[in-house]
Amino acid sequence: MSPDFTKPQRQSAVGVIVTFADSAVALAKAFLPFLVVWLLNFDRSKSIMVTAAIALFLVATIVAAWLRYRNFTFFLDREQSEFILTQGVLSKTRVVIQLGKIQKVDITQSLLQRLIGVYEVRIDTAGSNDEEIAIKAVAHLVAVNLRKELLEGAASARLETEEFTETTSTTGQPFVRISLFSLIKMGLTSHYLRTFFVILAFFFSTYENIRHFDDKITDDVDTSQLESYVAERSAIQIVLFVFVLIVGVILVVNVGRMVFRYFGYRITRQRDALLLSFGLVSTKNTLLKPQRVQFVSVIQNYLQRKLDLMEVRVRQATGGEAEDKKRAIEIPGCNDAEHRGILEMLFGSVPQKELTVLPNWRVLGFALFLYLGIPLGIYAIVRSNVPELSSVDYFIPLYAGLVIVLQYFRFRNSRLYISDRFVIRKHGAWDVTYDYLDTRKIQGITASQLFWHKSLNIGSITLHTAGGDLTFHLGQFDLLHDYANRWLYAIERDDSNWM
Repeated sequence: MSPDFTKPQRQSAVGVIVTFADSAVALAKAFLPFLVVWLLNFDRSKSIMVTAAIALFLVATIVAAWLRYRNFTFFLDREQSEFILTQGVLSKTRVVIQLGKIQKVDITQSLLQRLIGVYEVRIDTAGSNDEEIAIKAVAHLVAVNLRKELLEGAASARLETEEFTETTSTTGQPFVRISLFSLIKMGLTSHYLRTFFVILAFFFSTYENIRHFDDKITDDVDTSQLESYVAERSAIQIVLFVFVLIVGVILVVNVGRMVFRYFGYRITRQRDALLLSFGLVSTKNTLLKPQRVQFVSVIQNYLQRKLDLMEVRVRQATGGEAEDKKRAIEIPGCNDAEHRGILEMLFGSVPQKELTVLPNWRVLGFALFLYLGIPLGIYAIVRSNVPELSSVDYFIPLYAGLVIVLQYFRFRNSRLYISDRFVIRKHGAWDVTYDYLDTRKIQGITASQLFWHKSLNIGSITLHTAGGDLTFHLGQFDLLHDYANRWLYAIERDDSNWM
């Protein structure tokens, strides 16, 4: 029997466990530096005080979790086409969302939620920077029916009711199934720099937090063995050791992230929509409707091309470019046939490359000036005043060679393919990305040309969508301007919904 969402509903009674766990984890993260300092400077004389503080913390967290559970209600106002939620601990907050603005509804299940038999419903709306609502603990039937009713919308109830039936089921064979081996290969061949900076940020933030609360801890660390190890080995050996260590950690983190986040990834057709299911510890089910897709990016580097692997990112309406990158739907480990099937399902056909627009060589010249000329100029000025920096001079040729190679391949891979229906932007140095955009999704176009570029007939164009912007620099301007007018004219005549 379907729940009556026109009446205020509470979460499952066991939802208080999830609420308590979320509150406890959030507070534990906030007080992690204090905990580390206390463990490193454990004093038995203060153990009773610490135990009492922990007990008080647990009691306060339990009370807050119970109040949050009791005050949390949600219901549908069909007359106003609104979804209304009330939440809070001491004071209540009322959140109202128009059904027509709902972008997607995901059903997820963490390890704790799986153990107690509840699901989380995440509701996202177009143009928002954060998820408006996260209902942490409801039964499977409630989650499925709530998603169906929310995605129906006020204006298309009869049509959508047939479409979004039991969407968490995976009846039938998935047309895309990502194997564990493919995920491992993706982890070994992608996201090197991103993972390196995440690890670096984590290391320095942890070190600074510990030193901030107690400098004595860092002062008492015995570094004599490390200093002895470094003294006995040459600089090349040390550099190689550090390099191998960093690469090993990056690969382990990458593989772990891929497996834990995307294990069991499968895509199933649900009439004219796609159901994406994945996750090892925390499972997630996302229903993707082609008409809500803004543009699709297909990413592949040299190693992945040899292994017939690629990553597909589907971008929907977001609140900005940064949020677009965070909330893009990722499909890792696809082969060529699978990625073509996904494009055909989302666009109705596989976009073809027709007219090709190349960038002017000035794009490469400006990039070399920006990333090579300016840094080397600054270094030369600083080095003239700080002679001690001469010890790192031998890194300069390495840096210059790396910048030249990367910018050259970035320039060589920069292309814009144009047709009346699609725009395909190719870009990237190591990770080569193809962005596929249906011109009917364009919300605005910016064509710009510097006055000294007019005689050269070169300029830039930016295509604005609800999922982010696509920019191409210094192409043939009269051609770009002509197609911009065509697309704007087609948009004015077309009455299709970009959502």
